[in-house]
Amino acid sequence: MTRIEADYLIETAYDLSEAAAALAGEQSSGTFLPVPGETPELKARAAARIEHLEDLGPVPGPSLPGAGRADRPHRQARLTISWPLDNIGPSLPNLMATVAGNLFELRQFSGLRLLDLRLPAAFAAAYPGPAFGVEGTRRLCGVQGRPLIGTIIKPSVGLTPDGTAALVDQLCAAGIDFIKDDELQSDGPACPFDDRARAVMRVINAHADRTGRKVMYAFNLTGEIDQMQRRHDLVQSLGGTCVMASLNSVGIAGIVALRRHAVLPVHAHRNGWGALTRAPMLGHDYAAWSKIWRIAGVDHMHVNGLQNKFCESDASVVAAARSLRTPLWPDAPFGVMPVVASGQSAAQVHGTWAALGSVDLIHAAGGGIMAHPFGPAGGVAAMRAAWDAAQAGIPLDVAARDDKGLAAAVSFSR
Repeated sequence: MTRIEADYLIETAYDLSEAAAALAGEQSSGTFLPVPGETPELKARAAARIEHLEDLGPVPGPSLPGAGRADRPHRQARLTISWPLDNIGPSLPNLMATVAGNLFELRQFSGLRLLDLRLPAAFAAAYPGPAFGVEGTRRLCGVQGRPLIGTIIKPSVGLTPDGTAALVDQLCAAGIDFIKDDELQSDGPACPFDDRARAVMRVINAHADRTGRKVMYAFNLTGEIDQMQRRHDLVQSLGGTCVMASLNSVGIAGIVALRRHAVLPVHAHRNGWGALTRAPMLGHDYAAWSKIWRIAGVDHMHVNGLQNKFCESDASVVAAARSLRTPLWPDAPFGVMPVVASGQSAAQVHGTWAALGSVDLIHAAGGGIMAHPFGPAGGVAAMRAAWDAAQAGIPLDVAARDDKGLAAAVSFSR
């Protein structure tokens, strides 16, 4: 495959072929007026190509403001466009300008959404990809055959380094597998990154010395590139096993630079994702967006959770998690660990297992663990008990009859 392909959902009051041609021209060799230099030879070499256009029928009216011909009948269609790889080479930043750049502003469209991408294998050669993914994460955590049970430091902000470490001490004693900073906590004066990392790793290392198993803590090192690299090196020197970055904050170049520097797993937080996806006829589907970051080299990606606290439907969450299991190329392992989070507790475990049919995930519960009636240890035990029951085919209500901690978790979550 030597061409880049992108699938779109489009909505327009223009002739579908005319609208598709406007997109293809704007995103390759053309513009709104013919120019002398756009010769037939240049077009043959560099123009985008309409590969597929499927009419999905009429819609009542425009989904978005600002499109031309707003008073005319509108139709939706599925569109596939391809570009020669030679237009940009295997460059993720320039890929984004091509498949998700000015096209969203074209007046021909009252709706336009990037659904999926198919990329030449040259991108695999140009970028590092995940260094740890599922198997490497399991190896570092010493967990096989079940999900990693995780949590998030709460309160999100306001704790001192010592206060954070004290909470981590409780969680390690409770048998947690994975802990992460909240995305709001990075390097503020009230909880400096360096001080927090040192305090937390003293606790984690002490527990590891006693138990022989080290809890994975994802330190939020989001910042400028040199800051992230220095923070990564500090975590590594302290014996840490994971770092975290906010994708939309540091961008593609930031993640690529971090991955090429890092020797630890990179936990990717998707905060800001809602602005890219919440409008049904604008932005990105997760399958397309996540491929950019997978190629860039993240090891874990958030996918939200069932019955979450946000607006995302369960169907969308399941589709996102499944998309991370789809190989980017025929011979390439998928590798990336889905992070199921947001308003999670033992009550969502059976649904998650039924929907995904896989234990290759981090199931992170904040309040579901921290606010369990029996304390964090009760929350961790309830999550594990729920997963044991789900994998064994035992209904949740049946499993809860003989497990007071699980029963309390289910009752509390409802």
